[in-house]
Amino acid sequence: MTNRVLKHSYTVPCASAFRDAIEALAARRKVNVGDLARSILLVVPPETVAAYEDPGEPLNDDRETVVLKSGPAEGRPWRRKPRLQVRMPPGHDIPFIRKALALAMAMDCGDVTVSVGAGHTEPEPAPPPRSEADETRLVEISEELERLRTIVSVLAFDPLPEGIRSRGDALHVLGFPPSSEPDSRTVRAKFRMLATIHHPDSHYGSHQRMSQLNQAMEYLRRHVA
Repeated sequence: MTNRVLKHSYTVPCASAFRDAIEALAARRKVNVGDLARSILLVVPPETVAAYEDPGEPLNDDRETVVLKSGPAEGRPWRRKPRLQVRMPPGHDIPFIRKALALAMAMDCGDVTVSVGAGHTEPEPAPPPRSEADETRLVEISEELERLRTIVSVLAFDPLPEGIRSRGDALHVLGFPPSSEPDSRTVRAKFRMLATIHHPDSHYGSHQRMSQLNQAMEYLRRHVA
């Protein structure tokens, strides 16, 4: 059995307006704040994230009131910095996470776009032989990347207001180009992967999205050539 990639909970102090905007974006996209940050790290090079402007910590007069739930001062109000709780793999610093979230918000607003190029064509030296532990770790990373790629595609997916009315609609909901011709095995595999995300009992569950996934599969079954 492959172990899951461990996550670390970061407390990220930030301006209350920034926190509210990020939480609203995550709720609108039906993901959590950590998924927004990890999705950016999947498609944007770390050096680009590091060079982006840090929204910074809250000003001295930007505080929120919370009631202490334990300790000698239990029940008393306490003024603290606004913050975001972000679950991500360990190893990131707080300013870097704030920058990734700021990029997510800028991309959502259309202020920043991602361009994918061909890259360098120079040959790379052959990698050294990998151990069994390396292979296991690569499998874990591959699974995590595949999940994050799915989340990235989910961020751009809005349920069709008129439901599934054509083969193109069905393929769009399942994440294929409308003109593509995926075989039944590929379609079923994509459905199972998306269903694990959109099932109402999952962390990213959505009745509307799950319903359209089922409609898309039913349409393709009834209209198979």
